[in-house]
Amino acid sequence: MTLLAEVPELGALNNKQVASLMGVAPITQDSGALKGKRHIRGGRALVQHAVYMAALVATRFNPDMKRKYKTLIENGKPPKLALTAIMRKLIIIANALIRDN
Repeated sequence: MTLLAEVPELGALNNKQVASLMGVAPITQDSGALKGKRHIRGGRALVQHAVYMAALVATRFNPDMKRKYKTLIENGKPPKLALTAIMRKLIIIANALIRDN
């Protein structure tokens, strides 16, 4: 419900745009030969909090998301980064569902 109420753009944007709008797209901090870390920032806080809680539940009870989360952890990714990847995946799925009715 929060996604529908707070993000009227959902369904009209592509995956990268909607992830950036929500603040879960990695932003690079590169300059010339310097390769910085990627960070997420910005986005709509209310929606981000709701999707965070949904991602926590999905990593415990949704078999596909649980498998993806465990794979990321086993590949050496920090738990918070893996959870952000699940958040992004949930937002992209919601965008596709709304776009395709």
